[in-house]
Amino acid sequence: MWESMESRLALLELLTLGKLKQRRTQRDAYERLAELPWTRNTGRRHELSLVETRRTSLVELLGRVWPTWRDQHLDLLEAGLLPTPEGWRQLSDLQRAGELPHLPERLNRRTAAALAGPHAKSVLTSQRLNALGDTEIVDDGVVRLRPPPGMTALRNGRSVPLDDIVGLFDEVGISDRALRGGLILQGRIRGILLIENLGAWRDIRHPKGWMLVYVPGWNTSTVRQLLAVLDAVPTVHFGDLDPNGVRIHHHLRESVPDLGWLVPEFWGEYTVKHGQKKSWPAELDLTGAPALVQELAAAGTWLEQEHIVLDPRLMDAVLAGGW
Repeated sequence: MWESMESRLALLELLTLGKLKQRRTQRDAYERLAELPWTRNTGRRHELSLVETRRTSLVELLGRVWPTWRDQHLDLLEAGLLPTPEGWRQLSDLQRAGELPHLPERLNRRTAAALAGPHAKSVLTSQRLNALGDTEIVDDGVVRLRPPPGMTALRNGRSVPLDDIVGLFDEVGISDRALRGGLILQGRIRGILLIENLGAWRDIRHPKGWMLVYVPGWNTSTVRQLLAVLDAVPTVHFGDLDPNGVRIHHHLRESVPDLGWLVPEFWGEYTVKHGQKKSWPAELDLTGAPALVQELAAAGTWLEQEHIVLDPRLMDAVLAGGW
């Protein structure tokens, strides 16, 4: 019952503050204490108070389940923190901050969370970020692209023709850290086509002069950095015609306000054979969406982009512009 730190803190809060608020993380402890003659209701909703004549019993229980509670209580007092789950979290963060090793210029988000928080999937709160100082927190994503011929990557005085990389690996992968470290791409680009699904990105014919970039759903952090390096290049999104495809387009448009939307008219011909009868949420914002998207939403139909990837008319739609 009293093994968890949240439950022990409930005892300490009741002892030192004379009252205890009900919290989700301390529900079992709260309910148990509410059953004991040591507490009574304060008249406020979800709050107990300590019956003073029972204080000794509470101290004895604390001593049994948390022998070092006085030391931890003193640490909380010295830090100006309350004996609550939030106060304990802040104290733990302060203690970890004092034990941090020398930090590099950049740190993976999971590594940073493990150092400044209790585990690698911890939230990087403002307190934890402050403890990390000037260290830049990165996601370490990789953007996969199919560049047009003749492009060159430059960084720290070195240059590499992307044609050589494509010749070996069929594509180019650029890391988050390379972009943050000053990587520059040089060469003529007619446009950038952001493609939602891996199969479509890999199998689509390569329109002359265009860069094809794989955008895996909501994982757009590294893609947005790439677009910043390739500033002023016309950019178009090509995704599924379904609610999530619309949401991803809206998400990308936050970084690229003039983002085009590749929805060729001939795609509607695929509705009868390949359309999936699925509903669209009424609250989805379709303002400014292409006519076909709005028609599909009204009809409760979804279309996958893979069906038109090999249609020769798709390249004409890309090169014709007017997205």
